Amino acid sequence: MEGVMDHTMRALLSKIGGMDYLVSEFIRVTQYPIPSSTFKRLVPENQHNAKTQYNHPVHTQLLGSNAELMAHSASNAVEAGATHIDVNFGCPAKRVNGHGGGSVLLQTPDSLHKIMGAIRKNLPSKIPVSAKIRLGFEDEALLFENVAAIEAAGVDTLTIHGRTKKDGYKPPARWEKIGEIQDKTKMIIVANGDIIDTESLLRCKSITGCQHFMIGRGSLNNPFIFQQLRTELNGNKSNIDKAIFINLFNSYTNELQQHYDEVATLGRLKQWCGHLRFNFIEIKENLQVLRRSKSTNEIAASFKDIMK
Repeated sequence: MEGVMDHTMRALLSKIGGMDYLVSEFIRVTQYPIPSSTFKRLVPENQHNAKTQYNHPVHTQLLGSNAELMAHSASNAVEAGATHIDVNFGCPAKRVNGHGGGSVLLQTPDSLHKIMGAIRKNLPSKIPVSAKIRLGFEDEALLFENVAAIEAAGVDTLTIHGRTKKDGYKPPARWEKIGEIQDKTKMIIVANGDIIDTESLLRCKSITGCQHFMIGRGSLNNPFIFQQLRTELNGNKSNIDKAIFINLFNSYTNELQQHYDEVATLGRLKQWCGHLRFNFIEIKENLQVLRRSKSTNEIAASFKDIMK
């Protein structure tokens, strides 16, 4: 979720609510430990008990391949205020894998064990440590070895995206493989991939046996998804109030403007509209109008006209 799930988007989703917690964009650890000041800047919630202003916890996520540097960085994150450390072994991006991070590490279970073990040993026991993986790199041959290596390192919670790195984001996610892991580990397993509404969540639950679920890109496509799931799982009908949606777009624009210049703010708004088109037909049909906007005022006015 690099480049799309910064603190402004986390605040927007938290304002709507429905989730149990949020996870930061991954922070890369490469040639040196990341200092505490960087964790305060990139995950500003860490300065407020690691929670959003709407009181949702935010887990600080790391990505890297050097166990010692990862452990040192995790300590610095906790010093900055982090209350939960998550490690990303799932990112399929070539630039990330090319530097030895993300899903490329799924080829070497021992590396997963060393990284997670070093982090766990370097942190106070009260700080939870979790990890996220895919089913594998090219294939699923090492899946159970990878899970066992992470569990042996002292990890309590593991999120699994139901695809390999080679799969990228091509559907469908193989939930049945996540279900097989449920029977072979004592860790809490969090299912991830292709959960976009109540129907898909219930199917995922039925196939995997999981009680915990993570939604990534689906929350960019529909920022109301967590709230809708809570409502519908309680047997009630959910509807999106377009006036609320327009106000949400405006408040997000204002939030962005507090942290980014006009060009960057407009770029992020256009990027978000690109995601929203998958869930809102009005935006899909008028996407080019939104993308041609030359200012934040113009795109906000266009969004209001489209959604009213």
